[in-house]
Amino acid sequence: MSEDAREKTGSFLVTHADETSAVLRNVADGEIHTLGSNPGVDPDDVVEGTVASQPPMEVTWELVELESRRRVPIEQSREPPTSHEQEIAADQPVGEITRTDRAGDGQLHVLTVPEDGTEQAVEDVLSDREMTLSRAARIGVSRVEIRSTPGIVSVRYMP
Repeated sequence: MSEDAREKTGSFLVTHADETSAVLRNVADGEIHTLGSNPGVDPDDVVEGTVASQPPMEVTWELVELESRRRVPIEQSREPPTSHEQEIAADQPVGEITRTDRAGDGQLHVLTVPEDGTEQAVEDVLSDREMTLSRAARIGVSRVEIRSTPGIVSVRYMP
């Protein structure tokens, strides 16, 4: 590695990977890092480590240190939101979101939606994997659980 190489340490979401390359997005600042080779990562992996730009043009990057690599499952639960989450929803108008820390580690995001829009809101969260996984990586959790009942969607970022 050149002395001029730029390095960045942090949490990255693998947004694309094939046999020859991978694309990482820094979950803290959104910066995209295209790797010149694939160090064995798969799409949706969360990688903690250091990337360095590759000379001479410094347009591709290399994963020079891998501290950890993990998968963060996103699951839709059959359970309704907890009573605490329902209390939060009762105090906010439709279309609002409340973000609060969980007891222990993680966060809760409670969304109030029109009752007939609950299924679509859940689908929106499930289909926006990149944003949900990036948020999970930023928070440092191991899994995401989505619960719903008519008018309420809770997204639980859990250890």
